[in-house]
Amino acid sequence: MSIRRINGFQLEHMLRNGLANLQNNEAELNRLNVFPVADGDTGTNMSLTLCNGVSAAQSKAEVGLYLRELSEGMLLGARGNSGVILSQIFRGIALELARCAVIGPGELRNALVRGYRTAYEAVIQPVEGTILTVAREGIEHIRGQIGRGTGIDTLLSMYIAEMRKTLSYTPEMLSVLKDAGVVDSGALGYILICEGMLKYLYGETLHAHAPASPAANAAPGAADPSLFNEDSSFEDGYCLEFILQLMRRPGYVQHFRLPGFIEDLKPHGGSLVAIQDGTRVKVHIHTHKPAKILALAQQYGEFISFKLDNMQMQHNEHIRAAASAPEQPLAVVAVTCGEGIARCFRELGCSAVIDGGTSMNPSAQSFLDAFRSLRAACIAVLPNHINAIPAAEQAASLFGGARIEVIPSRSMAEGYYALAMDVPDSPDTDYRLRCLRSGIEQVVTLGITTAANSYENGGLSCRPGDLIVLRDKELLAVGEDAAECLKTALGKLPFIEDKESAVLFRGFAVPQTEEDALTEALGERLPCAEVCALDGGQSLYRWLIGLS
Repeated sequence: MSIRRINGFQLEHMLRNGLANLQNNEAELNRLNVFPVADGDTGTNMSLTLCNGVSAAQSKAEVGLYLRELSEGMLLGARGNSGVILSQIFRGIALELARCAVIGPGELRNALVRGYRTAYEAVIQPVEGTILTVAREGIEHIRGQIGRGTGIDTLLSMYIAEMRKTLSYTPEMLSVLKDAGVVDSGALGYILICEGMLKYLYGETLHAHAPASPAANAAPGAADPSLFNEDSSFEDGYCLEFILQLMRRPGYVQHFRLPGFIEDLKPHGGSLVAIQDGTRVKVHIHTHKPAKILALAQQYGEFISFKLDNMQMQHNEHIRAAASAPEQPLAVVAVTCGEGIARCFRELGCSAVIDGGTSMNPSAQSFLDAFRSLRAACIAVLPNHINAIPAAEQAASLFGGARIEVIPSRSMAEGYYALAMDVPDSPDTDYRLRCLRSGIEQVVTLGITTAANSYENGGLSCRPGDLIVLRDKELLAVGEDAAECLKTALGKLPFIEDKESAVLFRGFAVPQTEEDALTEALGERLPCAEVCALDGGQSLYRWLIGLS
């Protein structure tokens, strides 16, 4: 029998089934990675992102209310490009269905359209042949066929079939996929989520064989009441969130303007975020006097919902201690991998480091936690990997406290040279930011590692187990000896003789003899450059090398 309507409880079960289907195919998605290093795996990123949303959302009968919490959880837990795009698709779906208690085929059709459009808007330079294309063509090719008599199960079947068809064409849209003989992994991941949702409607409940790490995605638990009593201080205030319905009836201030409303709120708190969607306004603010804010808002309308949390019960001692420290004019947050690199960045002046793990895909929540642990007028962020940049930018857009400047460093080496150019004693924040940005210019980053997959690029090919040298995704050398491979790679770099500095981050358990051979190879090719070898401790690359 065709399913015509679903509520929030049913949608939650469908999404949990979709997550399980994604997790059960996570390894397959990771294997589709066309880059020869097991770095930024799409399956893991998408699983972590959706898992964070499902964990954050409370069970609700109303579709719109459930999706709002799911979307917010995904937004905060998004990892890598695939996770960020997935979170934006569900953000668009949530926005479209925000007022729906139950949904039918018409509402779902419109939500899928708004989902892909929201994702396209969020990506500065959309690339066709990816999850974006598959989500767009999947619904656009069938939207005219969906009517009142179409069941939700039928709609999803048609949607998945069209997406599968487009997926098969992705190698023709992206040469890198065609060269590797694979389809786009992010697109396939999204299809797997939708297929899991459809399987639930058909009566098949899935269980994840290898779920994503719960520690990385667990929703924050309730605060312990014992953390606050009659003798407690109250330094951190409240976290206030509400949705305000603007009213047109007499007795309310008309002609609401969001910029003016924000200016009125600023004196009453910090970490302010205010978003208007039609005649509804969502506000997040940290304050000691919530009553003043509620009274100010109620001039314009009435509350759909609001949430008030005592942050003194939630913040740990580290955050409270940091909050009482003198405010810095500029603090630097950097993503690192390896204990040695983290130690080096702290010594160079980083106020906070975020462990990016092997994949260098920290979540937006990780950045927000780092921002909130600091008292600074401005925070500069060094993502140090292309996969970490979207989450950093997303966190910057969500944070309502200090000024956030994301410096788009794409490697540990770029981050190192950015910090080397900083002038911590200068009181001029903009000057320091210019110095940090100048540090990432003209830096060449090389990685020496062992290939995880077969790969072909620029006339070279490697197999699993080969020692390789990479510049971004460009394969420069393949061999058995690290020093000889490095010499070959250096010979392919134009204007390499102009470089005046080289830094080498040694990976975990790499022998000293290899360091000596590499520094000698650099000395021969760059006789005027200052060469510095540091203990990085990273596990994925034997060596990360920066030339500037």
